[in-house]
Amino acid sequence: MSSSKTDLGKTSALRVGVIGAGVMGTNHGRVLAGLPGVTLVGIVDPLAEHRDRAVELIHCQTFATLDELLLAGIDAVTIAAPTHLHHEIALACIARGIHVLVEKPIASTVQEGLDIVTAARRAGVTLMVGHVERFNPAVAAIKHAIRDEDILSIAITRVGPFPPRMSNVGVVIDLAVHDIDLIRWFTESEIVDVQPQLSSAVAEREDIALLQFRTASGVLAHINTNWLTPFKARNVTVATRGKYVQGDLLTRQVTECFGFKPDGSYSMRHLPVGHDEPLRAELISFINAVRSGGIPAVTGEEGVASLEIAIQCLEAPATPAAEASSRKAPRRVVG
Repeated sequence: MSSSKTDLGKTSALRVGVIGAGVMGTNHGRVLAGLPGVTLVGIVDPLAEHRDRAVELIHCQTFATLDELLLAGIDAVTIAAPTHLHHEIALACIARGIHVLVEKPIASTVQEGLDIVTAARRAGVTLMVGHVERFNPAVAAIKHAIRDEDILSIAITRVGPFPPRMSNVGVVIDLAVHDIDLIRWFTESEIVDVQPQLSSAVAEREDIALLQFRTASGVLAHINTNWLTPFKARNVTVATRGKYVQGDLLTRQVTECFGFKPDGSYSMRHLPVGHDEPLRAELISFINAVRSGGIPAVTGEEGVASLEIAIQCLEAPATPAAEASSRKAPRRVVG
């Protein structure tokens, strides 16, 4: 049996389940099992090997079906199942008054995302979308540094090797949706113009994406993402009228340039960056929103908005140059 917000006192343990025991779901379970005031009821996964791994790593109860988890009784759930299952699972949980954190992207389509948002609103339950990069301490430091600044441009690079686990989406949904969310969050403005360049060089879906955007506030932004780089890189630069901020999201080093002089000189300093695990910070934020009934850090509406921009990137007509490049791209087997 689930509990409403008014039933969840600060002294009672919140009963939470996890759906999906892949890499992300297992990490959810690990973090939740260590949070004070939280009882990890168990993890659901139809694959026995995934359940066995969860038992080995977390020593928690596992279930083969969602119904089994629901029968065990939960107040909240985190959904780390494949994206095409988000809609069905989220609606089933919301219908039972269960609070939901769903991993990004919120759903496969904008309409499915809107269905989830509407259902949560009507049921009066907390709905949060797992855009975990917002909780990266380096991202938080960048956001703090540019507050009250007149932002001019944003450039984000998110590249790395091809992930063997990825099969049904390309780099836009897997990677760039993180940065679409960050652009919207940094600027606090909607993206109104999308100019994508996509290519499928070695994979069946797009594995190179150069995405350009303009926000309603006039900020120019671009994202460079691919699965062709042999190492991971995650970099953000933000130019404002008064500052130039650079951040490495992997090493968590953030540098600020300021005090620009007519002779070209300027000052530079390293900004303080926290050490929190992003996923832990995200899940604590979700638990706090459930207990307080407040607005979650990443709302369902925000998740839908970022998904809509990502889908616009995929559906934009290809330019003749891009089509020619895709036809001429060498093909090789990806292991």
